[in-house]
This record gives sequence, C-alpha cells and structure tokens, in this order.
Amino acid sequence: MKITGAEAVMKCLKEQDVKVIFGFPGGAVIDLYDEILKNNDLTHVLVRHEQAAVHAADAYARVIGDVGVALVTSGPGATNTVTGIASAYCDSIPLVVFTGQVPTALIGNDAFQEVDIVGITRPCTKHNYLVKDPKDLIPTIREAFHIARTGRPGPVLIDLPKDVVAAKVTYSEPKPVKMRTYKPTYEPHPGQIEKACKSILTASKPVFYIGGGVIASNAHDEVTELARKLSAPVTMTLMGLGGFPGTDPLSMGMLGMHGTYYSNMAVANCDVLIAIGARFDDRVTGRIDAFAPNAEIIHIDIDPTSISKNVRVDIPIVADCKHAVSAMNSWLDRNKDFKKSEVAKKHAPWLEQIGEWKKKHPLGYVEEKDVIKPQFVVQKLHELTHGEAIITTEVGQNQMWAAQFYHFNKPRSFMTSGGLGVMGYGFPAAIGAQMAAPGKTVIDIAGDGSIQMNIQELATARQYKCPVKIAILNNNYLGMVRQWQELFYDKRYSATTLDTAPDFVKLAEAYGAVGLRASKPSEVEPVIKEALKTDNTVIMDFVISREEGVYPMVPAGKATTEMLLV
Repeated sequence: MKITGAEAVMKCLKEQDVKVIFGFPGGAVIDLYDEILKNNDLTHVLVRHEQAAVHAADAYARVIGDVGVALVTSGPGATNTVTGIASAYCDSIPLVVFTGQVPTALIGNDAFQEVDIVGITRPCTKHNYLVKDPKDLIPTIREAFHIARTGRPGPVLIDLPKDVVAAKVTYSEPKPVKMRTYKPTYEPHPGQIEKACKSILTASKPVFYIGGGVIASNAHDEVTELARKLSAPVTMTLMGLGGFPGTDPLSMGMLGMHGTYYSNMAVANCDVLIAIGARFDDRVTGRIDAFAPNAEIIHIDIDPTSISKNVRVDIPIVADCKHAVSAMNSWLDRNKDFKKSEVAKKHAPWLEQIGEWKKKHPLGYVEEKDVIKPQFVVQKLHELTHGEAIITTEVGQNQMWAAQFYHFNKPRSFMTSGGLGVMGYGFPAAIGAQMAAPGKTVIDIAGDGSIQMNIQELATARQYKCPVKIAILNNNYLGMVRQWQELFYDKRYSATTLDTAPDFVKLAEAYGAVGLRASKPSEVEPVIKEALKTDNTVIMDFVISREEGVYPMVPAGKATTEMLLV
C-alpha cells in the first residue's frame, strides 16, 4: 500500500499507541500538521515554545511509563528543543522528538531555517536519525520507539526532510524490531545475585541507595519488599523519590548535597551499600574518596557503562532493576538459612543509631510568626492534598524544598529536571503530567525566577483547560545562587535580585486563569484550599522569607558528612 510520508508517520504513531503529542508547527512540518487534522484519535497540544513541548512530553512519559512525543519544525524550532532533550537524556526519559528539515537537495546549502540538528543533538540523545530516503522512514520510526523505551530509556530524535514527508512510501505491517548491535541485558547473572545476597546477609549496617532506575523499571514494589524483608534503611536520590514510600519508618529521605543528615551519616558509616538504578552523581557523593569509605558496594543498573563510572563497585549486576531485585527476593525466600526475624534483630542496633541521628538533626526550619516559610507551604501542600498530588518543580531552592518536605509514597508522582537542572522545566512538565493524568491534582512548585522561564505556557494550560496549580515561592531572588553568594561570597548578591517582576496575580488573570496571593502564614492554607477547589489553572503567589536557605547543605568539594545545618 502506497501512502505519503506524512500518513506513514501518523500510522506509525498509532502503532506505538501514541495518544498525545506536544508541538509547534512550521513550514518544514506543515504536511504533518495537515495530516494531524485527519486523525481524531491523536491529540496535539500546541505549546507556545518548542522547549516546553519537550518538557511536557518528558513529564507525560514519566506519568504513563512509556514514550513521550514532540513535533517541531526545522531550524530554530529544532534548536529550541535541545535543552529539553538534554534534560531527558540526563534523567533517562524515553522520548521521540520529530524535527522538520529542509528538502534533502538543500541540506548543506544554508537554506532558510536549516540547521544540523542531528549533529547538535548527538551528545544528548540515545540515538538520532536523519531520514534521507523515503523507504527508510517507517523502519526508522519503529526502531526509534524501540530504542527509546528499551534498556536504559532515553530520547531519540528523527529529523524529517520536507520532501521525505511528502514522498510516497510503501506501508508494511509492523514486526518486532531486531537490531544486531543493540541488545540490552535484562536478566541478572545468577552468580552475581547470590554473591550480592550473601554479602547483604553478612552486613550489620546495610543501606539501600535507590535512584530513578527503580521508577523507570517499575521496581517499586520489589524494592519495598526487599528492604522490609531485610529491615534495612533506604535513602533515595532526587530522581528516586517515590521509588520507596517516603513515610515508611525505613525511609531516610534524600541523600547528598541537600539530603538529610541521617542519610548522609548512614551512607558514610554503612558496611554494605546496595545501589539500585542510581548513578553516583556528584551531588550525591560529594568528595568521592569519603563516600561510603568502609562499605562493600553492590550496584544494579541496566547500563553497563554506569558501573564503576564514578565510584568503585565490588559486586556489579547489569540487569533491569525489577528483574534483579525480584531475583534477590527469590534467592532469600529459597535460602533456608535466611530468617527474617534474626536479620531484623541483627540490624536493630543500626536502625537505633539512625534513629538517634534523626533525633539529633531532623529535617526542619525555624518558624516565624509573621513570615511565610517556604517549607511550611510545601508541608501544607502535602497535608491538604493528602500526599496524593503529582508534583513538578522548577530548579533551585523550590526543587529542594519540594524534595525535602513533600513526602512521596508512590512512583511517578514527582517530576523534576534532576540531571541537567533546567529552570523552566516545572510548568510545561505540569501540563504534560496533567494531560497524562486528567483526574489528578498536579502542582508545579516554582520560584519567582524560574517560573518566568516558561511563563508563556499559561496560554497552553488555558487552551487545553489544564487545571494545573502553580505554587510560586516568591522571595524576589534567584534563591539558590543567592544562598551560595551568602555563604561563600560574603553576601555579594551579584545579579540575583529580581528587582522587577510581574504581579503574578494579575498575570494569571490576564490569561484567564486564577491568581491568589498569601503574604502571611495564616493565609497559606486558605489560598491552597481555594486553589484546589477550582477547576481552572491557578497561580498561588506565596510571599516568603526573603533569605531563607536550603539546609542541610554540603558545600561543593566537601564530604557528605561535612554538612551545614540549620
């Protein structure tokens, strides 16, 4: 059957069960947009900036647990996606990004809106393609989705010259994709599983350290079962929040630069560290030679290049996290020498030690009678949503306060740009999350600086009736940089004071959204309640303590035990 390239793209999207795409049109993709009109079962979300399209697709992918899709035009349309693609790459999020391209005959001629987006995105995509021959179009799209969602997930870009999209191609029924040089390892080696389990059983001070790989592989239940079976404490990376219940007695919250005192102390003093789907980021390890210095390290990851990349690993397990942890649970269940009650008794002194650290330096802040503390706002958001909301964040202090004080019990409930740290991620991500989960409460916790990076998406939220709530922690500063200037540059606040800012309440109203403001602690709860009961997009402007800091904090280059405390 002969169809146009544009029709083939739509058929391939249906094959992949794509329901929503985020994009912005242009001349190079006008045939694709014309085809979209003929596909009523495909929702296209018209964003106001291409960067937002990728962030929205990123969050959509995180919520549904499958591939997110973005479509943009050539030239600046394509280059505007790079930040979103790089963010998804750092966080291992499965995306397929379609970019338009000038006709093949003009490639390399400096044609209008021509750019080498394949070359530009080579370092920040899992794979990318320039389709120069129409007969390669359909196989390329099928292969791209396969690569994006298998192994360690990631973004894949497909660059589509205008003449390829217009050409006639032969449509063939889909078959399983087979790639000779791409075969991710899902099953763990039984010998390594046995070695890891025996090591854990010898431990008296074990710690589980889990990352985003636990969520990506849907290993949440298996990890929870294993930690409880072993009575072992669990700490999480920023990307791993929700991978283990945050309110579980074994949870120590986040570790690293702004992690809890007790998490960092536990990792520094443990004798076995079981890292699952985490990559030992520098924000987690601090000074590498002081990170878990006395521990035997077990590392489970589907990406073999992550093993021993940043820290030495004693027992590597290359596998899907869900498969590997299931195998560990099964090994323990089969082992007659494993007695859950005896292991619990053995680990009791270790848990008591962690409990003492928790009492000594709990996560907290100094309350003030007439000034709103940002941590209080996040705590109230947690309380009034019963911990059931999907939270997105921008990047900076707002991100860390959300991570510390909104206790995530479920996976796929916290969306943030972890690896790249993109200001402007949270709001379009909230729109993407809301499109994926229309019945859920979705809140973007933002700073007054970061929200302005993609504030134009208020129009998108209103157009698609997304009842997203935006909680701005407004201190008239670029807060995290200001905090560093306060601590390490003698309060020389260079270019971090936001002297001119919009009236966020009026701005919301200008877009037809709802604007609310709280200027003192007693107004916080009424504002949140008012926001939660409206089905419109809402901006909540919380005027917070101007120079509040995020603590604990590990200064750059220091060991994680060298924390600055409240």
